[in-house]
Amino acid sequence: MTYRNFTIETDADGIALVTWDMPEKSMNVFTAEVLQELAAILDATVADAAVKGVVFTSGKSTFSGGADLSMIKSMFSFYQEESARDPDAAAAKLFELVGQMSGLYRRIETNGKPWVAAINGTCMGGALELSLACHGRVAADGKNVKLALPEVKVGIFPGAGGTQRVARLTDAQSALQMMTTGQSLTAQRAKAMNLVHQVVPAADLVTAAKQMIKDGLKPVAPWDERGFKVPGGGIWTPAAAQLWPAAPAVLRRETAGNYPAALAILKCVYEGLQVPFDTGLRIEQRYFTEILRGKVAFAMIRSLFISMQELGKGARRPAGQPKTEFTKVGVVGAGFMGAAVAYVTAAAGIPVVLVDRDQEAADKGKGHCEETVKGAVGKGKLSADEGKAILDLITPTADYAALSDATLVIEAVFEDRDVKKAVIEAVEAVLSQGAIFASNTSTLPITGLAKNSKRPADFIGIHFFSPVEKMMLTEVILGKETGDRALAVALDYVAKIRKTPIVVNDTRGFYVNRCVLRYMAESYNMLIEGVPPVMIENAAKFAGMPVGPLALNDEVAIDLSLKILKATVADLGEKAVDPRHLELVTRLVEQEGRFGRKNGKGFYDYPPKPAKKSLWPGLKALYPQQKPDDVDMDVLKERFLVTIALEAARTMEEGIVTDPREADVGSILGFGFAPYTGGALSYIDGMGVKAFVALAEKLAKDYGAHFRPTPLLKEMAEKGETFYGRFNPWGASEQAA
Repeated sequence: MTYRNFTIETDADGIALVTWDMPEKSMNVFTAEVLQELAAILDATVADAAVKGVVFTSGKSTFSGGADLSMIKSMFSFYQEESARDPDAAAAKLFELVGQMSGLYRRIETNGKPWVAAINGTCMGGALELSLACHGRVAADGKNVKLALPEVKVGIFPGAGGTQRVARLTDAQSALQMMTTGQSLTAQRAKAMNLVHQVVPAADLVTAAKQMIKDGLKPVAPWDERGFKVPGGGIWTPAAAQLWPAAPAVLRRETAGNYPAALAILKCVYEGLQVPFDTGLRIEQRYFTEILRGKVAFAMIRSLFISMQELGKGARRPAGQPKTEFTKVGVVGAGFMGAAVAYVTAAAGIPVVLVDRDQEAADKGKGHCEETVKGAVGKGKLSADEGKAILDLITPTADYAALSDATLVIEAVFEDRDVKKAVIEAVEAVLSQGAIFASNTSTLPITGLAKNSKRPADFIGIHFFSPVEKMMLTEVILGKETGDRALAVALDYVAKIRKTPIVVNDTRGFYVNRCVLRYMAESYNMLIEGVPPVMIENAAKFAGMPVGPLALNDEVAIDLSLKILKATVADLGEKAVDPRHLELVTRLVEQEGRFGRKNGKGFYDYPPKPAKKSLWPGLKALYPQQKPDDVDMDVLKERFLVTIALEAARTMEEGIVTDPREADVGSILGFGFAPYTGGALSYIDGMGVKAFVALAEKLAKDYGAHFRPTPLLKEMAEKGETFYGRFNPWGASEQAA
């Protein structure tokens, strides 16, 4: 029999080499077809007496990233359709559906012939769970080998036997740490945890796997043998008595109870280790079904898995534009931001010209890149040769003529209209016809900057976030005259440097900064009301934000906040800002000399390391303080989430953001908006627009007019609409939930 996604070769020793190599895919992923073929291969190898064992490997440079986007989508659409007809029957059908992969893996584990997984490259999610169901596991020794069960990061958990097998192969604490954080393991770390048996050079991978079978590998999992004992002794031991009472408390400290899947992992392991293995699988299946039925899993998977993949693959790329081949990219401005942009560009294999006012400044910019490479090599993320290859692609210069053959030029100079005007004119004087000019401005509208350009159709904004090397989001900003080709080139570039783009129309602050400023502004309101600063920071974290608004403001820089407030007043008038906010920030900067982390003094004090930062005691003296017992933490949490979500809704109403996927992904990747909600608009949809409007109106009555729901929200509430329904990004062919 022939297979579309696999090839099988049986050698003279009777060992069948099953190679997973999906056509027209850069990475193997699980689809319904793959699972059907795998089941057929299992049946065929069991039936063939000549086959003594199976080695399962990948024909690609990496093993597998797990489930396919379409497979995840189909599971949710199936449940939604069935639930509309009969909720109870839908739950039962979903339970059986989620058990199919786990059931197949259990069949492999108990088929009577030894299977060995030969793992090269990334092996994540369902692929690692498949490997754990094999009787032997051999991993290649290389830094590109990563093993992980990262499902918790998208709102679910390892539901194909992962919680049961990992907890029976390694100690419970390590198992919980791995699964509740989704951490990646190196091959050596996985071996130390007993998740793989051997680590060998990549060239010897299949040979070593076959040798395991030749050496008499038993086709029986440890837990299926008589007398099996769980590593560490299981649940009823002195060590477990220390672990299990503390585990839920530690998890709550880390997640504030916002991630049901993480708690489900604890339940699966705790309950599963007390029963036979097959019963443990059923327990896992039950909890997995429960999690899939919840709104957290749906929202997180939609935004952090489906939408991110769709946007990363060019969902917003204009049709009919040829793919861009980048022969050279220019970066003008060799400060920290420009140097970082040059670094990520070179790291993607694109030659970069780094231009500044003089050679010394340009060389200093490349020096920043050299420090980045040095740090990456020191941490083992790059080899010395790889680091040198990146640096060799970066050419520092003061000569604008070096940009003449660039495909794309990115300006990253100081946020000053006159400075940017001079750069635009200097670049366009040498730039070839058809090349694209991009501004990395974070505050200045692109349309205004494009007025300095002789070819505004080729002018676009590409807004990076700091630190550029780590932040995965990039805003691509359209001016009023930006053409489709400029957008296509910008999106091709963002894809090449492996970041996720969102496309926004021009406005002051674009999308992310508008939302971030609302977040910080609400913390100003709370300070002025006398809410204790520590409660402000903790409420934000309990709401799901990764960084409190005061700490975030310190990172952004308080003196920059003052510049933004003053610029807003200058451009839009005094009524455009709250005078109390201006007074607060002015006092911090001009009277107290507190600029933020950069000068060691902001809302926090930053003592020399290793001492940790702490809130500045003087904050409590600025305004009369409320008693902590008089402050409702739940209301503080609502205020933070609602003010951001309202701003996201305004951008949709104004046509700044046109795709709800981008609003959600942008809010999570840009500033960490409570990922468990699925993003700012999913937060509204998940609550229901009618309920959100009611909450906003209550907050407006108690805390100010800035909480008033917009006309669009009121209209949607009356009609019973959702953002993903009204602004369906997939068109009529797909139902929006």
